[in-house]
Amino acid sequence: MTSPDNLFFSQTGMQRNRVQSLVDNALKGADDGELFLEYRQTESFSFDDNRLKAATYDTSQGFGLRAVAGEATGYAHASELSEAAIARAADAVSVVKLGHSGVLAGGPARSNIHLYTDDSPLDSAPFEAKVKLMGEIDAYARSRDPRVKQVSCSLAGEWQVVEIIRPGGETYRDVRPLVRVSVHIVVEENGRQETGYYGGGGRRAYTDYIDPSYWKAGVDEALRSALVNLQSVPAPAGEMTVVLGPGWPGILLHEAVGHGLEGDFNRKKTSAFAGLLGQRVAAPGVTVVDDGTIAERRGSLSIDDEGTPTSSTVLIKNGVLKGYMQDRMNARLMGMTPTGNGRRESFASPIMPRMTNTYMLAGKHTPEEILASVKDGIYAVQFGGGQVDITSGKFVFSCTEAYRIRDGKVGEPIKGATLIGNGPDAMTRVSMIGNDMKLDSGIGTCGKNGQSVPVGVGQPTLRIDALTVGGTAA
Repeated sequence: MTSPDNLFFSQTGMQRNRVQSLVDNALKGADDGELFLEYRQTESFSFDDNRLKAATYDTSQGFGLRAVAGEATGYAHASELSEAAIARAADAVSVVKLGHSGVLAGGPARSNIHLYTDDSPLDSAPFEAKVKLMGEIDAYARSRDPRVKQVSCSLAGEWQVVEIIRPGGETYRDVRPLVRVSVHIVVEENGRQETGYYGGGGRRAYTDYIDPSYWKAGVDEALRSALVNLQSVPAPAGEMTVVLGPGWPGILLHEAVGHGLEGDFNRKKTSAFAGLLGQRVAAPGVTVVDDGTIAERRGSLSIDDEGTPTSSTVLIKNGVLKGYMQDRMNARLMGMTPTGNGRRESFASPIMPRMTNTYMLAGKHTPEEILASVKDGIYAVQFGGGQVDITSGKFVFSCTEAYRIRDGKVGEPIKGATLIGNGPDAMTRVSMIGNDMKLDSGIGTCGKNGQSVPVGVGQPTLRIDALTVGGTAA
């Protein structure tokens, strides 16, 4: 494996001691800051209409230099790794320190936690094997059912190396692999077309995903979902009991509650949860954590993009708000401790507090008990897109697989259902929590202020009372 020393210094001609001197001088008088160095290799393969549509490979590198003074941040970045470029960036960020005399905050704590391999997934399988996989997925899907009309699949891998240099010679390094596989299937019957999807991934090698036992199960799941949707009827509308399935439906929790518990929104008092620490914000039994320490998960990080080790942060415990997700700046300004949630999309992006793997802990009820308790409602198993207003907490989510519940029995699949509500309010309406907590399969990507980062979500089966359902039934 190529070491960070080679990537950032030997290959660029930069001298570590001179770069350190530039960082020391740039951040003198600042409250915090760092030089973030990044090297990234990415590749992707996409297959559609019985043929390979695209195979791409890209290498990027660069740095971001940040100086923090009070609530102000000076940030400069470049894709050129040179001492001259860093010196120009130092001049640019120094303006934030004008009239400010700060004492530099101490560096992040050290950790020996290593949650994933340093090896690049791009090297874990030959090019031919990756292309062959795409064709095998296509052929297998079409062989499973004559109603399959279109198969689209993709494979993507990434290897990111980061080094964080702070004043005084402190350095923090992380080497991050990431893989994702996706399968979309379109089926047709009597002129009606429906789709199904499966995706998975994590911070691992390609090896596990190229294994036929893995991808065949993924194809079977996408096909099952598509065939279910062929039988779906228009969704009802109105206020009703909603049962959420385990795993990926945790994306509703992520959007409707998770973003509102990020430190910046609460420091600025723009979150619906601002000022509510220690108060009840959810039904008894609801415990929500953000945990970046789960080995090989898509949302996990050994250290965040400021060098702070990630942690398991309890956000809501038994319905009571206990904490926020924090980067260093917001934690300092709020008198709190950084939680390892300082993240950025790349060297060209500023730091923000972001989620890692956010999920609700299991309760005591079996999924069967929860479903049997519902007289009339819907059972939402999978979600597509959604959006939330952080200030109000209002959300709208579309269901991609859902069923009607009647007299405690799962009935016909429904199409076109949307869940509409308010995140904080919905958390108070949770009346039953399943014992089947599950994390998603490794597909989450979170957007915030124009930046996207990989995340994980999860939850057990949940019963939520009196949630508004938007439907299409006449």
